[in-house]
Amino acid sequence: MKLPRWLVGFSFLVYLFLHLPLIVLVVFSFNDSKYGVSWVGFTWDWYRRLLEREDILNGLKASMIVGVTATVVSAVFGTLIALAVARHRFRGRTALEAFLYVPLVTPEIVVGISLLILFVLLGLPLGIGTITIAHIAFCISFVVVVVLARLQGMDQNLEEAAMTLGADEITTFWKITVPLLWPGIISGALLAFTMSFDDFVITSFVSGTGSSTLPIVVYGMVRKNIEPSINAISTIILIATSLLIYLADRLGQDRPLKA
Repeated sequence: MKLPRWLVGFSFLVYLFLHLPLIVLVVFSFNDSKYGVSWVGFTWDWYRRLLEREDILNGLKASMIVGVTATVVSAVFGTLIALAVARHRFRGRTALEAFLYVPLVTPEIVVGISLLILFVLLGLPLGIGTITIAHIAFCISFVVVVVLARLQGMDQNLEEAAMTLGADEITTFWKITVPLLWPGIISGALLAFTMSFDDFVITSFVSGTGSSTLPIVVYGMVRKNIEPSINAISTIILIATSLLIYLADRLGQDRPLKA
């Protein structure tokens, strides 16, 4: 069915309105002007200068450590929780399934304050460790939701057939279940890493001195002064997260499942 031209044009204008600030950000990251908003000329200098900023490199290192750790832990536990919720019936299952969506709908400022209070009560020093724990707390829900969606499209007859042919439960899990779930696990992991890498609000509450992630560093740069290097690092973050979200979406699409 062919869409009306007015609907196509209206949709284009809406998308242009939504993405115009991002387009301007990317364009001016190549602007050869330090202070003005007028276009002076094309340059790669602002991207080269990022390698000279120790605070940015340290923030990137912290974000990668937290993101990778939170992603691996969330992928493992999120997959196991999804299997338990989808395949087993136990007391409190409905409540558990409902609580899994709480981190997805709760405002980040509320999550950040609650985690900060928890860490203070437990006497945990704020730093990379508390940031990682906080990111795991909200990333697990994203993995569970994605893996659950994958489980709904799986044919359990394949697992039953494997066990009928002599495979035990552990062999069936690694040889049949995990390969079939793999696209969903990877998709959930990519989404979790994206959410962790981009998080600012929750991280700002649970980070300590000398443990700033990249979004915290960028926010600190904006508060001091606006320069094109901020546009450059923001462009890199934008491109990286967009690619991860695209890959997560592609892997999460329904495909014919094969044994």
